[in-house]
Amino acid sequence: MYRRTVLAMVTGAALLLSACTGTGGSSEGADAKAPTDPAKVSGTIKVLTVRTDLVQDGTMDQYAAEFNKTYPKVEVEFEALTNYESEVKIRMNTENYGDVLLIPAVIKKADYPKFFASLGTVEERAEKYRFTDFTTVDGKVYGQSPVGVTPGFVYNKRVWEEAGITEWPTTPAEFLTALKAVKDKTDAVPYYTNFAAGWTLTSWTYVNGSVHCDTQATTKLAEGDPWAPDADLRVGDTLLHDIVEQGLAEKDPTTTNWEESKARTAKGEIATQWLGTWAIVQFQDAAEKAGADPDDIGFMPFPAQTDGTFCAALSPDYNQAVNVHSKHKDAARAWIDWFTDKSGYDKDNLAISPRKDAPLPEVLKPYEDAGVKFIEVDDSKGAEVKQIDNQSETGIYAPEYRQKLVDLARGATKGSLDDFFADLSERWTEAQG
Repeated sequence: MYRRTVLAMVTGAALLLSACTGTGGSSEGADAKAPTDPAKVSGTIKVLTVRTDLVQDGTMDQYAAEFNKTYPKVEVEFEALTNYESEVKIRMNTENYGDVLLIPAVIKKADYPKFFASLGTVEERAEKYRFTDFTTVDGKVYGQSPVGVTPGFVYNKRVWEEAGITEWPTTPAEFLTALKAVKDKTDAVPYYTNFAAGWTLTSWTYVNGSVHCDTQATTKLAEGDPWAPDADLRVGDTLLHDIVEQGLAEKDPTTTNWEESKARTAKGEIATQWLGTWAIVQFQDAAEKAGADPDDIGFMPFPAQTDGTFCAALSPDYNQAVNVHSKHKDAARAWIDWFTDKSGYDKDNLAISPRKDAPLPEVLKPYEDAGVKFIEVDDSKGAEVKQIDNQSETGIYAPEYRQKLVDLARGATKGSLDDFFADLSERWTEAQG
């Protein structure tokens, strides 16, 4: 539920990119300084979130209760929004959009100072936190993600072992061979596209950086052709196409079911899905509920190596920010700092901490044991990429183009893969100007 909402916001970003201008006003450029004396911080703050599940089950209230042990004079109210991106977009035409909110993808990066209070300089925050460049404007940082994520294949280890595969594939060709073994030797669906959900297919964009261990992968999207031969997105999209074309995915993608796929993967009915670290805990929970073994849920990197090493690109989830119009900026800033540093939210979700001094979560120990190299992709050209994506109407953060790719691969539409990529390349490069 949670990640579906997070990725859905990216889906709409290309269509909404310049739709929200807001009021800005005299508050532009304000700072939300970290309070030095918790006893002097007071007021009621509203925190907007996509975690409808954690608000409904009382988990967020438990976090607030712990927060109040340090900040007893601050009252925290939560509002969970199911359709976060579209609802917040409307609110941001006023000054009333919560005290703490998740930065919507719709907001242009250059406009962050109009809507959010600065959390400090990039030099200051980069010493302690990852991902600071994702929300930096003119040397100031405007958001902080409480968790980091990396993409990968969630898979049923037992099923893969039954198929005779005990080592991670190192090339797309090896990966296809492994899926064929799953098909031939087990009853599991080798790969599940989750086509009907749509947003799950956007995960394929996040092969970017991991394929060639390239920290400048986003810059290359802005300045080059994402579907040039051997480019990261082309490599990823080709693998997805070949999986479907070779009959290694579900028979009818239009009937897939995201929620059901968790338990089916846990039970071994589905072998593999391309998602991200955020999904691991959800699939393990599904295993427990289904009476399956949570330890069967594994996670593997994209099948590509650079100098004999797998790479995994780290990136932030939604970034929390302080409303530039908030009357309680000190309390809002206190919440963001506490939630990032002390709440344990990252550990509760088996997620990667944004703190540079924090260890990786236990679920990524196999990555550490295998010597997987973690990289952070430079996002200084991220806003430019979104602009090109919007103007080209390509939709690399939306599901439609990969749904078309799957339809092409399964014969539901006519055409060649080369022509499909050529069309994407032409539109993208023309939009670069």
